[in-house]
Amino acid sequence: MPWFPDFVSAVELVRQQDRDRGRADPVGQYFSALNRGDPHVLESAWPGRVVVYDPKAGEVRGHQALRHFVHQNKAWLAGLGARTETVAATQAGGRAVVEILAHLTVRGQPVAWPIAVVAEMPDELSVVFRTYCSQWPVDGRRPVRPPVLSPEPCPLPDVVGSFQAALTKGDLEAVLATFDPGGYYREPIGPHAVHRGPSELRSFFTRTFSDGGGIGLQDCAVTDDGVRCALEYNCVRWGQHDLPPQAGLSVCERDPGGQLAAVRVYDDVTPPADLT
Repeated sequence: MPWFPDFVSAVELVRQQDRDRGRADPVGQYFSALNRGDPHVLESAWPGRVVVYDPKAGEVRGHQALRHFVHQNKAWLAGLGARTETVAATQAGGRAVVEILAHLTVRGQPVAWPIAVVAEMPDELSVVFRTYCSQWPVDGRRPVRPPVLSPEPCPLPDVVGSFQAALTKGDLEAVLATFDPGGYYREPIGPHAVHRGPSELRSFFTRTFSDGGGIGLQDCAVTDDGVRCALEYNCVRWGQHDLPPQAGLSVCERDPGGQLAAVRVYDDVTPPADLT
């Protein structure tokens, strides 16, 4: 049977091509699996471990759980008529962070839902996906999401470090000084909640800091390509209120002059009652 070795080589070639595509665009492969309802693309690209941390489903681990999650997610997204557009992609240090807007129809109304997905490959055969977003646009509620990562010292460079330090202290003027004149801050609930320019930013952060302090974050992981810096964190304080640690992600985007052109946030942290 002279064809048998060639058949085996062809199968192995297909597997290797799947793995190469996965390593080149892990988040793209993840969304492809969710949109098609077919986990095979993930299992083929990463025959070792595939782990998913999802805000709704929690931790998904193991092939059987992965298949159930992918099939269930496809049915849910199909019911909302979902289509996606990529906002930005950041890749560095063995991680890829992709920000998207998912366009949905929720209760008969169009909704633009910001989502960020982090893909991290601990070895050549395994991958971990961590999704960050607010549930408010689709569920009308903001559940407390437990930490996904443990705190870890993460030196933050240049204007990103200045912004985070000012945010922690609740220093309004220092926060405003990090943005360029056309810079904006986008809240997790959607593109309609954008605060652009000095006047809108001042109004937003004045309200944010009105509880007597800033926002306390535990740094967990940083992905920085020199233009965008994605910080995975646990939020533990807002003003004078301690909070149960809650997972989230923010992306700071620099302009050519080194100031902030944008800050986009992905979490479900709820402000203290007197600020809502």
